[in-house]
Amino acid sequence: MRIEEDVEEITIKDIARICKVGVSTVSRAINNHPDINPETKKMIMDTIQKYGYIPNNSARNLKRTDGKCVAVLVKGITNPFFADAIQIMEDEIKKKKYSMVIRHVEFNEDEVDVALELVKEKRLAGIIFLGGYFSHSEEKLHKLRIPFILSTVGCAPDGMHHDNYSSLSVDDEKEGYRMTDFLIRQGHEKIAILAAQPNDASIGRMRLNGYRKALKDHGIKPDEELIRHMRPEIKSYSMESGYVLTRELLDSGKEFTAIFALSDTMAVGACRAIVEAGKRVPEDYSVAGFDGIELCSYYNPTLTTIRQPIQHIAEASVKLLFDILAGRSGHQHKVFAGELLEQESTAKR
Repeated sequence: MRIEEDVEEITIKDIARICKVGVSTVSRAINNHPDINPETKKMIMDTIQKYGYIPNNSARNLKRTDGKCVAVLVKGITNPFFADAIQIMEDEIKKKKYSMVIRHVEFNEDEVDVALELVKEKRLAGIIFLGGYFSHSEEKLHKLRIPFILSTVGCAPDGMHHDNYSSLSVDDEKEGYRMTDFLIRQGHEKIAILAAQPNDASIGRMRLNGYRKALKDHGIKPDEELIRHMRPEIKSYSMESGYVLTRELLDSGKEFTAIFALSDTMAVGACRAIVEAGKRVPEDYSVAGFDGIELCSYYNPTLTTIRQPIQHIAEASVKLLFDILAGRSGHQHKVFAGELLEQESTAKR
C-alpha cells in the first residue's frame, strides 16, 4: 500500500492566515525583502519553521525535474568507501530513469536541515542519507514529507526501528568489537585506536564503543593515552589524519603493539608513519582498518580490515526507496554482516 502523508501539505496561504498577514507579506519575508518590519518577518519565519512550510523557490526547476530526482546526502565524502557507494547508487538510480543530486554534509552540519533546504530547491522523489549518525526528533523528521533511507548510517538505539524511514547498515559497534577482539586473540593487549573527534556522534563513536567493550570483556582496562582522536583541522578519516595521529603516538613514547584505525585510509596513513619511523608492519606494529575498500588488497602490506558489503547495501538502499515510492513496500530496517578480512598487516605476538 502506498504511504500517504499524515497531514496535508501547508501552503503560503496557510502561513499568511496563521500570521494574520497578507500572502505578499509572507512572500517578502521569504525573499528577504527590505520593506518588511523585522518583528513581522521573524514571526513569519518562525511560523514557517514550526509548520515545515517549503516555499517553491524555483517554479521552472520544479517543472523541469517533475519529481524524478533522488538526493544523496553524504557525510564523509572524502572516504573512498563512500565514492564506491555513490557510483553504485547513481547507476541504480539511472536505471530507473531518475536523476541524482549529491550534496556533501559537513561534520558539524545537521543533515536534516541540509535536506530541508535541498527540498526547497528541487522537487525530490526521495532522499538517501549516506554516512554519519542519525538522532532527530519525530517532529523534525516529519517536515521532510518524502521517503528517505539511511544507508551506512549509525542510528540512536531508540530510532533503529522507526516506521517513518528505513535504515540499511552494518552494526558498527559490533564490527568494532569484532576487530578489537581479533587483535586481542592475536596476543595484543596494548591496542591503540585512531578514533573520531571527541564530540563525534556518528559511526566513529559506535566503533569506539565496540573497541572499549571488547577490551572490557577481555579484562583489559582502556588506556586513554592510546585513544587518539582526529583533529578538526584535518579531513576526517583521511590518510593524513591516520599519519599525523600515528606520528604523535610514536613520538609520545607510549608502548603499544597494534593500531586499529577506524577507516582503511587512516590505516594506510598509519603504516606510512610507522615505516618513516624506521619500524615495520606487522613485525613491530600490527595495523588494522575498517571498510574493506579496494586499496586494502593492493597496499603493501595488504591490510587487515572489516569489509562492509557496500555493493549490497547501496543496491538495496536504492531498490527499497523505489519499492516504497511504488507502494510495493513499507519502511524496513536491515543490518548487514561485515567480514573480517585477515591480511598481511597484522600478526600474532
